[in-house]
Amino acid sequence: MSYAYYELPNGRVASIDDDCDFPPLAHALAEPNGLIAIGGDLSFDRLLRAYRQGIFPWFSEGEPLMWWSPNPRMVLLPNELKISDSLKKTLKNSAFEFRFNTAFREVITACSNTKRSGQPGTWISADIIEAYCALFDAGYAMSAECWLDNKLVGGCYGVKIGKMFYGESMFHHVSNASKVAFVKLVEKLKAENVGLIDCQMKTTHLASLGGREIKREDFIKQLTILVKSS
Repeated sequence: MSYAYYELPNGRVASIDDDCDFPPLAHALAEPNGLIAIGGDLSFDRLLRAYRQGIFPWFSEGEPLMWWSPNPRMVLLPNELKISDSLKKTLKNSAFEFRFNTAFREVITACSNTKRSGQPGTWISADIIEAYCALFDAGYAMSAECWLDNKLVGGCYGVKIGKMFYGESMFHHVSNASKVAFVKLVEKLKAENVGLIDCQMKTTHLASLGGREIKREDFIKQLTILVKSS
C-alpha cells in the first residue's frame, strides 16, 4: 500500500484516512515516542485494529489524530507487580471499597479532568470518551474503581483483548486511591491469566510498581500471541 506523508523535522509520517490501514511498525519514527501515523478516525474497528498491532491514539485537543508505537515499550508482567510496605498498609487498613466496571464513563471522565504535570491540557477528549465507552459496551474495555463513602475517589481504565491488557489512564481525588485501584486491577488480571500489561511509556510511578521497558519487537511478539488467547 502506498501512503501520503507528512514531512516532519525528524522524518516523515504516514497520513491515513478512514479506510487506510496502518503502515508497518518499522515506519514509526524513533522520536518522539514512535509516532507512526496521522489521521484516520476513532471508530470501533480502527481502535481494535490499532491495539492488536500495539498502536494507540494520543493527541491533544485541536491536534490531528496521532497514532503511536513506542520503542522501547513500558510493560508490567502481573507476576512482577511491586507493592511497597506503605501501600500494603493502605490496602490492609483503608476504608476503600473496590469495584470493577460499574462506573466506566465516570472513571474515564475523571481521568480527562485530571491535571498532569507538564501537560497543558488533556488528550482524553469528548471523542475519546465516546470511543472508549463503545469499546466498554462491547466488552473490550474495563475500569477498576476505588470508592469511599459511596463516592468514586480513584480509578483506572484500559483495553483488554484476549489475555492482553492495555493500561490507559488513572485518577485520584483521595491520596493513594489510584494506586490501590491499580493494584486491585492487576490482581484481577493475574487471576484471569492476562500475560502482559501495556504501560505505553516509562514513568517513575510505573517503574516503582514493577514496570520495565522491553524492545518493541519483543512486545509485539508477546502481544500477537496474547490477543488471540481466550
